[in-house]
Amino acid sequence: MKFPLTDEQHAFARSLDAMLAAAGTPAAVRSWAAGDPSAGRALLARVADAGVFALAVPETHGGTGLLPVELVVAFVELGRHAVPGPVVETVAAAALVARTGDADLAKRLLPGMASGELSVTLAVLEHGPLEGAAPLTAAPLTAAPLTAVPLALDADSADLTLVVAGGALYAAPAHGPVRSCADPARRHAAPAEGGELLAAGPHVAEAAAHAVDVARLVTAAQSLGVGETLLSRTVGYVKQRTQFGTAIGSFQAVKHRLADTLLALEFARPLLFGAALSLRPADIAAAKVAAGEAAYAAARTALQLHGAVGYTEELDLSLWLRKARPLRDAWGTPSQCRARVLAV
Repeated sequence: MKFPLTDEQHAFARSLDAMLAAAGTPAAVRSWAAGDPSAGRALLARVADAGVFALAVPETHGGTGLLPVELVVAFVELGRHAVPGPVVETVAAAALVARTGDADLAKRLLPGMASGELSVTLAVLEHGPLEGAAPLTAAPLTAAPLTAVPLALDADSADLTLVVAGGALYAAPAHGPVRSCADPARRHAAPAEGGELLAAGPHVAEAAAHAVDVARLVTAAQSLGVGETLLSRTVGYVKQRTQFGTAIGSFQAVKHRLADTLLALEFARPLLFGAALSLRPADIAAAKVAAGEAAYAAARTALQLHGAVGYTEELDLSLWLRKARPLRDAWGTPSQCRARVLAV
């Protein structure tokens, strides 16, 4: 099945690619991992100026309305360039706030999200109505303060941390200690207890489920972009590295490994764009599994074919190698997403 992009969508992808290529993204990623988000925040401001975050914000609040195909196009490029920060969470939070139907809350938060002036991260206590998992439940406006919440990505650098728990939406007042991750540029922290109660009720639970689907969709797009870069860099490397006087890229075993990696990525692509068109939770979950597994396989291939040099911090390849596994598991592990597909 083919999902051809329009000329405008291709132009959007090319403009993002050119902008990110010229922005010195690897240096920004390393600074972010070291705890200095200044270069990354400047990069995210350019991403916002390109209209990426506005793609999840209604027109009445400075956005373009939810445009899932364009979001996928954008996040493939963000993955290809290893852009750091809570980009997925900002988009998911915008989708959440827009879906709550609270006009005052939307007016307060959405314009800043669309423009990039407000960096937001999001934590959802339960990832929606998955098979074997308790569903999000409604809570009265007098809901008790939070006592147990999941980790929020980049809560230390975001301007606002939103938490959904028990059918209630909170603005966390602070965060706990920053915790390490397999990807140093993915910094997690637990939101502090309590905070401002922004909304509660069944509409929050429904909006949270929608936000999780949006997060899964764009995370899958990020994974696809990461896999594409890992493959392209590995192909370039095996053309240059020689053994026994010949490039290792000419070896049949190497060709087969690269071909398998390419097939997995190309199999995930139509699932991803099909899910963007349908926005069915099961389709999104299937795309998330396919893209996440393909990117992780691309990372394993890249590491094997680069050999010992693939482990080095100095090689930019490490910035993508370390993203593949965390992205595969973010916003729903493969087993959770497969359960969501089978539950249909």
